[in-house]
Amino acid sequence: MTQKDKRFAFQIYLYLGALFITSLVVSNLIFQKFFYWKPFGDVTVLGASLFEISVGILPYPITFLITDLISEIFGKKKANQVVIAGIFASFFSLTIVYTASAVPATDWSPVTNTMFSEVFGNTIVAVFASMMAYLLAQFVDIQIYHFWKRLTKGKYLWLRNNFSTFSSQFIDTFTVVLLLCCFGEIPWGLFYGLVVSGFLFKIFIALLDTPLLYLFVYLLRKRFNLKIGEEIHLD
Repeated sequence: MTQKDKRFAFQIYLYLGALFITSLVVSNLIFQKFFYWKPFGDVTVLGASLFEISVGILPYPITFLITDLISEIFGKKKANQVVIAGIFASFFSLTIVYTASAVPATDWSPVTNTMFSEVFGNTIVAVFASMMAYLLAQFVDIQIYHFWKRLTKGKYLWLRNNFSTFSSQFIDTFTVVLLLCCFGEIPWGLFYGLVVSGFLFKIFIALLDTPLLYLFVYLLRKRFNLKIGEEIHLD
């Protein structure tokens, strides 16, 4: 690979990392709004309405698509580096939010102290719960992805994409709902319903992102003349 191609590959990796971190941080900041999506009508699952879920779940699946893409093209090490950078960015954003909550609002401020606390007051607990779930889920996703990649010798992209995402998304959903219930942010009566509803929604999104992964992998392999299973080494 020429130096020019290597620089271009690094730029792609950098932009993917930026999208990953943005999606992760935003999902932690907007989580307190819940929305409903009822393609099957008013269906209740274990005490919770199906697909009544946090808006924070919307950008979250993007992070798993990006880590799978980085794993496929740039390798396991680079995927883990992006995950660690995302954790750092999330805790840094938490520090900023905490500082903003601590300083008093002026009398003429459009956003009062009370209003700010209502929106961001639970962010600390949420980010902690999300990060614990996220840390576990993302590393599991990367490990399973590369296990199947080695086992299939770089073939069957759909298999490792979906197997890794399904496993990690269940771990993520179960852990974050468990922690939020333990901290009293969500009543225990909704625990099982929210786990099932959140997991099913993430599975649906994961199935939709498989064609996107195939498209991006195809374009990058063609651009850098990569064989199946071959990775770009940026180090």
